[in-house]
Amino acid sequence: MSKILCLETATTNCSVCVAAAGQVIAIKEENTANYSHAEQLHVFIDDVLEEASLKLSDLDAIAVSKGPGSYTGLRIGVSAAKGLCFSLDIPLISIPTLESMANHVTLPEGAVVIPVLDARRMEVYSAVFDANLNEIRETKAEIIDASSFAAYKTASQVHLVGNGAEKCMAILGENKNFQFDPSLFPSAMEMGRLAHKKFEAGQFEDVAYFEPFYLKDFIIQTKQKS
Repeated sequence: MSKILCLETATTNCSVCVAAAGQVIAIKEENTANYSHAEQLHVFIDDVLEEASLKLSDLDAIAVSKGPGSYTGLRIGVSAAKGLCFSLDIPLISIPTLESMANHVTLPEGAVVIPVLDARRMEVYSAVFDANLNEIRETKAEIIDASSFAAYKTASQVHLVGNGAEKCMAILGENKNFQFDPSLFPSAMEMGRLAHKKFEAGQFEDVAYFEPFYLKDFIIQTKQKS
């Protein structure tokens, strides 16, 4: 039975869980306006291991949220995950942040879910998943306008979730089948099941060379010439 430590630091939520065979057995997280990952992450790791009555040496793998998200947050999470993998000689598993968010939502047939993370100004990171939570459009960074996600307007429901949903609501709120939930944030809670699937399939990262998916500096803005 795989025992995997999952680390989620892509946004303001510092979230850590231990999952056994894909089931979360201990979790600790705190979502504050200020990033506190550097101070809290290793404390949370110790806390969830104690709650689960496990030692670091009992772990079979470390899973980390790979982004997109905060540059600093991702660096902290990935650095911690790599350090643990090196010291324990266990594999590293990466979980796309937006896929993890999509797995928080239960969808009816014909619906889609679009996790959206706030980037800057009217920009978001997003991906699109169908009712079976299969990715049907890859992660992109984009500026939200009236035509955003037009390809999915015919879906029975379109769920936009994450802290980018609020700015989407301001532009896309008139679409009757669009639903917005800006309160949903990335959490280690959904990482356990996804990490277990990858563990069983042997889908591991190269610990030495793995880098987070920053998806940063994607738009170069220039001033209009007068």
